[in-house]
Amino acid sequence: MNYSHINDKIADHLSLIQKIQSDKSIQKNIQGAVKLISKILKKKHSIHFCGNGGSAADAAHLAAELSGRYLMNRPALPAEALHTNGAAITAISNDYGYDKVFSRLLEAKAKPNDILYLMSTSGQSKNIKSVLSTALKMNLSVIAITGKTKSTVYSKADIHLIIPSNETPRIQEAMMLIGHIICGGVEKKLF
Repeated sequence: MNYSHINDKIADHLSLIQKIQSDKSIQKNIQGAVKLISKILKKKHSIHFCGNGGSAADAAHLAAELSGRYLMNRPALPAEALHTNGAAITAISNDYGYDKVFSRLLEAKAKPNDILYLMSTSGQSKNIKSVLSTALKMNLSVIAITGKTKSTVYSKADIHLIIPSNETPRIQEAMMLIGHIICGGVEKKLF
């Protein structure tokens, strides 16, 4: 790997972040996500994070920012990633199929008026679309953050943040930036 390759990837990252910085609709959705999450948490409801692969790791990371702390010493907030119980993941996948893994976990954990925070770089994952449908049936609010997707299923979410990229690593980097902005905004709004 040479310096040119490194600089190209950094330039790709910066270009995407600049697109997000100049896109008022994305910024409006970030503000909307902060308001929605703050409202839900203020009423003592929970936020359930969900994603596959790298997005699962990012979901757990963001849940930890809220249940632990982001930047402020403050009371813990009820936030968790759905995929953290390995036994449940394998049992549900075996008995119902992987497409239902998050739906079953959400049914077990969520209460009406909680919030589901979906993360999917492709927007095409069947298990993510399935858990969105389950969340809506359960009267949960939904925030979905995806890369560019042709799927219209996300139009049913309360907020759909679309990262203007098709490149998975760049989408994941942007998801974490946005997630951190949201966590910081929620802390400021609530505390």
